[in-house]
Amino acid sequence: MPWWSWVLVWVVLVLALLGMLAFVGWRLFKKTMTALEALGELTARLEILDAARQELDEERFRPAVSRPFAEIQAEYRENAEGRDERRRFRRDRRHSRGKLLVSADLRQRTFPWDSSATPSGGRT
Repeated sequence: MPWWSWVLVWVVLVLALLGMLAFVGWRLFKKTMTALEALGELTARLEILDAARQELDEERFRPAVSRPFAEIQAEYRENAEGRDERRRFRRDRRHSRGKLLVSADLRQRTFPWDSSATPSGGRT
């Protein structure tokens, strides 16, 4: 085989390689552009969803480990005061019910034997 045929074979192989690389590069470029368009649509939808979530979500949970100690301490004191107030309110209610029970006038109560249908007043 003459030397120029080898040059011709290699030129064809290099041109085929360049053509294949151009074709694969073009397809990769088109797929990348399609993916970027889809990413743009996705970010637009996510912004809408995020805005809706923020409207619905009043306050997100933050673990105590990631919050400052002063904030946690103030919240604890506030909860403790609320607990104390609720306990005081329940204790006062129990106390007032107890006073009603202790100071009840039994003369104002009706007893079962007072309302019987027998003429002797219920006692036989």
